[in-house]
Amino acid sequence: MITQNETTMKKAVIYLATIALSLISLTGCDSLLNVKPQSSITEEVYFQNEGDFEPNLTGIYTFMRSFTNNVTYGTERSEELVAASNSRFGVAWSQIITPSSGAVNYNEWYRAIGHCNLLLAKIESFTFASNPDAKKRILAETYCLRAYFYFHLTRIVGDTPLMLQAVVNENVPLLPRSPAIDVMKQINLDLDEAIKLYKSMTGFSAKTYPSKYRFAYGSAQVLKAEAKLWSAKVLGGGVADFNDAITAITEVEAAGGTLNADFKNVTGLRATANPEIILSAYFSRDETGGNYGLNALPFLAIIGGAMNLDSIPYAQTSITGQGAYQISTKSRALFAANPKDKRIPLTWILERQNTGPKVAWITKYPGTKYSDDRISDNELIIFRLADVFLLKAEAFAALNNINDAVTYLNKVRIRAGNGDYKGTLTKAAVEREILDERGRELFFENKRWYDLVRFHKGGTLDIYTYIPNLIGKKTPLFWPLNTTVLGANSLLKQTEGY
Repeated sequence: MITQNETTMKKAVIYLATIALSLISLTGCDSLLNVKPQSSITEEVYFQNEGDFEPNLTGIYTFMRSFTNNVTYGTERSEELVAASNSRFGVAWSQIITPSSGAVNYNEWYRAIGHCNLLLAKIESFTFASNPDAKKRILAETYCLRAYFYFHLTRIVGDTPLMLQAVVNENVPLLPRSPAIDVMKQINLDLDEAIKLYKSMTGFSAKTYPSKYRFAYGSAQVLKAEAKLWSAKVLGGGVADFNDAITAITEVEAAGGTLNADFKNVTGLRATANPEIILSAYFSRDETGGNYGLNALPFLAIIGGAMNLDSIPYAQTSITGQGAYQISTKSRALFAANPKDKRIPLTWILERQNTGPKVAWITKYPGTKYSDDRISDNELIIFRLADVFLLKAEAFAALNNINDAVTYLNKVRIRAGNGDYKGTLTKAAVEREILDERGRELFFENKRWYDLVRFHKGGTLDIYTYIPNLIGKKTPLFWPLNTTVLGANSLLKQTEGY
């Protein structure tokens, strides 16, 4: 059962802001958060008693939220978006990525990883005698976060330094890039340790979610399943990894949760009241301002005269709505076979002017309409049940278990009002349908590029002929490291292809 409530969530957000500010304020002591690109350096100044660990852990979640709110890597390189009225696209969308244009400085990832390493090192000397389960939970969440940060990073740059020790002074080890397969092994070790810790807690129940804004047993299993699918297809893990993904998702299903009957509640309901959400990033007008959805919100001046103005979610000004993104014709075409798909009006709306159709504005994250303006403060989904069902369908299809793959595909199709899949029951056809269904169901949820890379590596499609801006280019799938990173560590080599 879910034991959280809105009050608990707001307290967590206050912690997030407080600990982040407290950490930043300590940078005067020769930089608590100063990060060498090859690792993370954090001074030994914070952990004085058992009560210091909880707010510190909560502070680390600010990094998770920040990465979730960045669509450069997970969305803009895909086919989902084209320019609207006020384009803000960069090299990710154009696919013109070079070591001097758009290259990655992975400072923030190792800053986050460094905080995890330090917490894991420092907590061992504390007994938590009055509440040993608190220590187990803190450890489990920290292992999950470190796994999440490494998984997020390795999907962007591929091979990356594997830094596991706490750095407490200026002696920062210089590390080469570890092969992605070794990084993935560490991700799985961290997740297995977290899962073991959760299961060892008093009165363990897979259905307990202390907070859907923090890792728990169910979300740890989702991350494991997603990592196993990446490993299976991108890193050559094959059958064993596909089976591990299925096992992890079976555990997620045992943790409870149901699909929302109405698709509008997927992004419309906050996690505390949303049975489909497994993990999300909290946003609030008063605490965080807008999320990446503001890039898709038009503002009044650019849609004036629209015949269906009252049906378009829009902001009053270009501060609260950027009008930069619209859904691409390629993504809209995924819905063409089922024009009555219930998700369509909750995914985009076509602006109608006297001169004819204009921009196809995204409605997936419409924000909240307040008395003075509309604000993009929807919570950003990290894991939800429909995503998990499609991951399981993908794993079954990869194993040529077509019947089970279609069973899980249909769980999502039926909610959309499209009925059971009636197409060809071959491995190739079903895998392509699963990819297309992920494109419909998870549009604008910051997953599409990673999906395309996974299915490209699995042989379902050729990403270089599918994504318009990659046609005719040889841009590598992984990003280059920038000169700051390379200059700080002579052991690093540039990403292959650059």
